[in-house]
Amino acid sequence: MMRYLLKQATLINEGTSAVKDVLINNDIIEKIATSISDPTATEINCEGKYLVPGSIDDQVHFREPGLTHKGNILTESRAAVAGGITSFMEMPNTVPNALTQELLADKYAIAANSSIANYSFFMGASNDNIEEVLKTDPKNVCGVKVFMGSSTGNMLVDAPTTLNKIFSEVPMLIATHCEDETTVRRNMEIYREKYGEAVPIKYHPEIRSAEACYLSSSLAVSLAKKHNARLHVLHISTEKELSLFENTTPLAQKRITAEACVHHLWFSEEDYDQKGTLIKWNPAVKKKSDRDAIWQAVLDNRIDVIATDHAPHTREEKNNEYFSAPSGGPLVQHALLALFEKAKQGIISKERVIEKTAHAPSILFGVENRGFIREGYFADLVIINPNKSTTVSKENILYDCGWSPFEGITFSHQIEKTFVNGNLVFDNDKIIDQSTGKRLTFNRFD
Repeated sequence: MMRYLLKQATLINEGTSAVKDVLINNDIIEKIATSISDPTATEINCEGKYLVPGSIDDQVHFREPGLTHKGNILTESRAAVAGGITSFMEMPNTVPNALTQELLADKYAIAANSSIANYSFFMGASNDNIEEVLKTDPKNVCGVKVFMGSSTGNMLVDAPTTLNKIFSEVPMLIATHCEDETTVRRNMEIYREKYGEAVPIKYHPEIRSAEACYLSSSLAVSLAKKHNARLHVLHISTEKELSLFENTTPLAQKRITAEACVHHLWFSEEDYDQKGTLIKWNPAVKKKSDRDAIWQAVLDNRIDVIATDHAPHTREEKNNEYFSAPSGGPLVQHALLALFEKAKQGIISKERVIEKTAHAPSILFGVENRGFIREGYFADLVIINPNKSTTVSKENILYDCGWSPFEGITFSHQIEKTFVNGNLVFDNDKIIDQSTGKRLTFNRFD
C-alpha cells in the first residue's frame, strides 16, 4: 500500500465539478481539499484531467466457473479496471449455475484469489431451489437473480407458484431478466418456418420482441407490488416498459428500480447490417425510438442506473447462424468511454454519467463506502484524460475473447489511471496485476 496525492484534479462527483486535491492513504480517501501538501505521498499531477469515482457495474457475466474459454474473473476484471469499472456484480448462470450456497461460495473464493476489481455475486433462483435462496445473506451478497426468460442451464423461472414464493418470501433485492418465454418461442417458430436456421439477424428484435419484454416486466412489477418486494428490472430495452417505472420517489426509498445497458443506449436496429451477431443481445437491441426513449428515462430518473451486461463469447461462437450464435458481448473496457462520448455530444452531462454509473448503484444496492469521492470512503478512483483519444483495436482489447462491438471506434477520452482500494491497478494502458479487489458489503436490507 502507498500514499498518493492527486493534485489539481477536476472532481466530477455528486452533481458538481470542482478542482481539488485528493490524498489517498492505504485503501481510503483520507482528505479532499483545495490544496494539500504531503511530502510522504507519491504525487500525481492531474491538472486538466477528470477524477471520478470508479463505476459500479451491477450486471456482468465473467464466465467463471465452467465457461472460461470465453473469459474468467481475472481477465475480465482486468478489462473492467482498464475501463474505469472498479466494482462488479456477477450473474449466476455460470457452470454449474450458482443455485446453492456452496456453489455461490465457490465463486467468491475464486474472486478473492484473482479479481483486480471489487466483486459481488448474485445468488441464482430456479423453479426448485427456494430454500437455498432464502439462506442468502443480504449483508454480503448483492441480490437474487431471477431469469423470467430463457437462460443457461436450469435457471428459467416460469412456474407461477415459484414466482409468487420468491416475491413473497425473499427479503432482499430481486433482479430480473424479463422476456416472456412463451412469446419468444412462438416468434422463433414463425421465423424458423420462414427461414430455417439462417434467420437474418435483423429479425432478432422481432423474435425477442417488445411484447415479450413488456409482458414479463409488467408481471415482475405486479408481483413486486403485490408482495411489496424489492425489485430491480435489468436491461430495459423498450419504450413500452418505461411506463412501469416512476421518478417521484427518492432512489434510496424506491422499491422498484430499473437498469439501462450501454448497448441499448448506443446501438439500434439500424446497426445490425454492419455489426450482425456481434450486437446480438437478450433482450435485443431494438428501434431507434426505443433507444431515444431509454435515454429520456435515464435523464428523468425513471431508469436508475447504467450497466454493461458484459457477456463475452468467442468470435467463432458469434459467427454461427442465428439460432446457434449466442447472445451477449464484451463491454466493460469501453462502457465509461462510450458514455463520456455521449456527454461530449450533449446527450447527457458528465455529472449525470457519474451519477448513473457510480452514485446510483451504490445507493440502489446499499454498497458500503463506495461509489462517491468522500473522505473515509474506499479509494476506488479513476483519472480520465479528456484531451487524449482512445481508438478501440484488436491490439488494445483486454477481453479474453479478443473482440469488441466498438472495434474501430475512436472515443474522445482516455482512461489514464485506475485505483482499486488505493492500489494503482491501471496506468497509461498498462495493467498492474494484483489481486486487489475486495468483497462488496451492503447496508440496504429491504
